Amino acid sequence: MAMNNDNILEVRDLRISFGTYAGEVQAVRGVSFDLRRRETLAIVGESGSGKSVTAKSLMRLLPEANTIFKGGEAIFDGRDLLKLSEKQMQRVRGPKIAMVFQDPMTSLDPTMKVGNQISESLRKHLGMSRAKARERSVELLKLVGIPNAEERVKQYPHQFSGGMRQRVVIAIALACEPQILIADEPTTALDVTIQAQILDLLRELQEKIGTSVILITHDLGVVASVADRIAVMYAGKIVEMGTVRETFYDPQMPYTWGLLASIPLPTADRSQDLIPIPGSPPDMSDPPKGCPFTARCPYAMRVCPTEFPEYTTFSAEHKAACWLHHPMAPNVEPPARVGGTR
Repeated sequence: MAMNNDNILEVRDLRISFGTYAGEVQAVRGVSFDLRRRETLAIVGESGSGKSVTAKSLMRLLPEANTIFKGGEAIFDGRDLLKLSEKQMQRVRGPKIAMVFQDPMTSLDPTMKVGNQISESLRKHLGMSRAKARERSVELLKLVGIPNAEERVKQYPHQFSGGMRQRVVIAIALACEPQILIADEPTTALDVTIQAQILDLLRELQEKIGTSVILITHDLGVVASVADRIAVMYAGKIVEMGTVRETFYDPQMPYTWGLLASIPLPTADRSQDLIPIPGSPPDMSDPPKGCPFTARCPYAMRVCPTEFPEYTTFSAEHKAACWLHHPMAPNVEPPARVGGTR
């Protein structure tokens, strides 16, 4: 399969299930997207929508015991990541594709000094000497904004704050200057001020190193100033994709409207009520045949539960899967605080 030269990664029709005691859970159901060089693609959606499973499948980090690969491909560097052997994947993880996980305390070894944890990948993948790797570790801690790096490199993870630990994790991920960085909810465990600092850091590092970033989050609000494009995911499918401007100012899918309406407005007074999305995501051991958002959608029609809609294209970058865009559908306006047009 020939890749577009602008793309560094092309994912096509990815389908992944898990075998459980209750039966097969269909976590990812036909996901397709491209990641371009030097761009940040945000994948957003509620917990359980399949975001992290999609990301971990690219790194081949899903548990082998109960993961069922149903089909699809992920083309990187001319090869399908999903078909590489474990030995081949070990040469991809770290040097070419790296991942920043949600909780830095579970990502870092509490018994190892942070300098040794950074040096480990430098020595394994780049063949650096112990002294050179230590020197580079100090440089990386400085790069991610940790002060007094020469001393901090000798400390253990418990001696760092939550935000500083996440910076260490980012330093480890960037050690070999990978072509793709996958950040799986990197700010979830951090307070709002530190969240902003970590997102700013990711943007600055991307500009310096030229890495392509996949940012996974459940919060649309945190990606507004960081991402180039947004893929909205629900029940194992991408239901809307577009540039940040299109997604925020002209959303075309009721689930995206719900995510946007649930973000507190920065100018709102304290008496303002948040607008949650009613109901719960569907049971993925028996996913809906039609649009998975039907049961929670106030605009659902008779066709919605029976058949998944085709994508409607609004621009070169913007598409959404919703029956409201069928010529025979009623004209529905999004909520006032969301904006956009039908």
